[in-house]
Amino acid sequence: MSTTQAAEPLRIRFQIRFAKTDLLRWISHRDLARLWERLLRRAKLQLSMTEGFHPKPRIGFPSALALGIEGLDEVVEIDLAEAMSAQDLLQRLAADDQPGLQIRSVGRVPEGLPKARLRRSHYSVPIPAGFDVPSIEAAIARMRQVETLTVQRKQKTVTIDAASQIDELKICDSELIIVMSASDKADLKPTDLLSAMGLDSLLEAGAYIVRTRVELENTLGPEHCVHLGMNHEERDANQRRSAGRESHCDS
Repeated sequence: MSTTQAAEPLRIRFQIRFAKTDLLRWISHRDLARLWERLLRRAKLQLSMTEGFHPKPRIGFPSALALGIEGLDEVVEIDLAEAMSAQDLLQRLAADDQPGLQIRSVGRVPEGLPKARLRRSHYSVPIPAGFDVPSIEAAIARMRQVETLTVQRKQKTVTIDAASQIDELKICDSELIIVMSASDKADLKPTDLLSAMGLDSLLEAGAYIVRTRVELENTLGPEHCVHLGMNHEERDANQRRSAGRESHCDS
């Protein structure tokens, strides 16, 4: 008597980079996950589902974006139960007219590569015209001498190793630039940092926080990704401009 084993269901993972701007910066991370599920279903994609009594689509974010912060380079990973190229997926997602959400790129994750894990986050805070810039410079100098910070987390006090998480803190082209490494323990939030620096008045004066870049531990190579409306030459030019700006802003 012969037995046949059911084939494993198809499961292909894609990494998507997108921008979350305008009014979408005021939705919670949970609502953002729901928005993505609706978007994927509108695109008529066959989603890979978790097992158990309450299966859910496999949608994951390596880093949640806090309420009120814009993200220009956010990352979400999805698992599909159908064969599809990154180009086809990009076209389907880009066809959706979701206000405040712009698809930047789609990459097919090579088999065996672990889930995306955050390495560093880059933030910028535009400094309002007329704001006291020397006070920001003084706050930066003070913060560079700080080892730990104490912050509130869900009605409890947490001590954060700020020195190991703050990689860059400087002013460049009328913006406060913040680069922070991820931590296995309590993460330092940009709002925590501004408060500790005594710069809550920046936000009160109309400034807002923008996450401009998300660095991953396991970044996909360019050969795996397709970008919306941008060829290889344009992408290379953008990377050169970005590198030039970082060099110009080095402190």
